[in-house]
Amino acid sequence: MFFLFSKGMLLNYHMLSINNIITSAVVYLPRWLAKPFANPYVAGENQEDVLDKVKVINESGMCATVDMLGEHTKSLDEAKSVTNQYCEIFQKINSFNLDCNISVKPTHIGLDISYELARNNFLKLTKIAKKFSNFLRIDMESSKVTNHTIKIYKECKSMYDKVGLVLQAYLKRSVDDLKLLSKQNFNSRICKGIYNESSQISLKNSISINENYIKMAKLMHQSGSYAAYATHDQNLIDELISWIKANKISKSLFEFQVLYGVPMQGRLEQLIDQGYKVRIYVPYGKDWFDYSVRRLKENPNILKYVLKNFLKGN
Repeated sequence: MFFLFSKGMLLNYHMLSINNIITSAVVYLPRWLAKPFANPYVAGENQEDVLDKVKVINESGMCATVDMLGEHTKSLDEAKSVTNQYCEIFQKINSFNLDCNISVKPTHIGLDISYELARNNFLKLTKIAKKFSNFLRIDMESSKVTNHTIKIYKECKSMYDKVGLVLQAYLKRSVDDLKLLSKQNFNSRICKGIYNESSQISLKNSISINENYIKMAKLMHQSGSYAAYATHDQNLIDELISWIKANKISKSLFEFQVLYGVPMQGRLEQLIDQGYKVRIYVPYGKDWFDYSVRRLKENPNILKYVLKNFLKGN
C-alpha cells in the first residue's frame, strides 16, 4: 500500500514537473503555436468573439464583465482608440440585451501618459455607461497608480452612481481606503492582488492576505456596500459563504467573480444552484499572449486539457 501511494505521488510530481517545464517553454513559442494554450483563458480577439462568449455565459445563468486586454498604453492615439472601443462595447451590450458590464484598466486608456488624459477618457466612458444605464468598473493596477485611480473613481462616481472600483487585499492600505470610500454607496471588487509589491506596503503571507480579505468583506457589509468577491480560492469561498449564512446577509448585496476559463471543478454551477450571483471576468483582444502565460503559470494542469483536445483533433 505504501509503495502504491508513493508511486502515485511520484507520478503526480513528475506530471507537475513536466507541466511546469512546458509552461515555461510556452513563453518562447511562436504566437501561432502558443495560441491553443491561450484559448481557454481568452474569449477571442474582437468584439464579436467576446460578446458571443458573453451570450453563452448569460445562457448558463451567469453574468459577465468584459475587459479588453492591454495596459501601459504609450500613445495618445492608442488611448483614444481603446476608449472608443469600450464605448462601442457598451452600445453593443445594450443592443444585444446582455447581462454584462465592462472593466477598464487606467493605464490602458492613458494614465501612464498623463493623469488628465486618463481622467478625460474615464469621464467619457462614464457618460456612455450612464446613457445605457450600465455599470463601469475601474480596475486597480500597481500601487504606483492607486492614488490617481481612486481620484479618478471619485470624480466619475460623482457624475454617475453606477461606477465601481477594485481593492486588493494584499495591500496594507486597502482597509483604510475601504473605510473612506464606503461612505458613498460603494461598489467594489475585492481581490487578493497580483502585482509584485514591496513588503513595506503589501502582505506576503497567503494566510494574512486571506484574513485581510475577510476583514474587508465584513467592512463592506457593515457599511452597506455592494461587494464583488473575486477569487478562485475554494477555501476562501467556503469561509465567505459560512460567514454570509451565519449573518444572514442578503444575496442582493454581493456577487462572486472569477476569471474566464479558470477551472473551478463545478463550483460555479453549485453557487448558481444555491441562488448566488456569479460574474465571469471575460478578457479579449490582440494582447492575449502575456495574459495567457500568466494564467497558464497559475494553472499548469490546463496543459493536459489542451493536449488532450489537440490529440483528439489529429
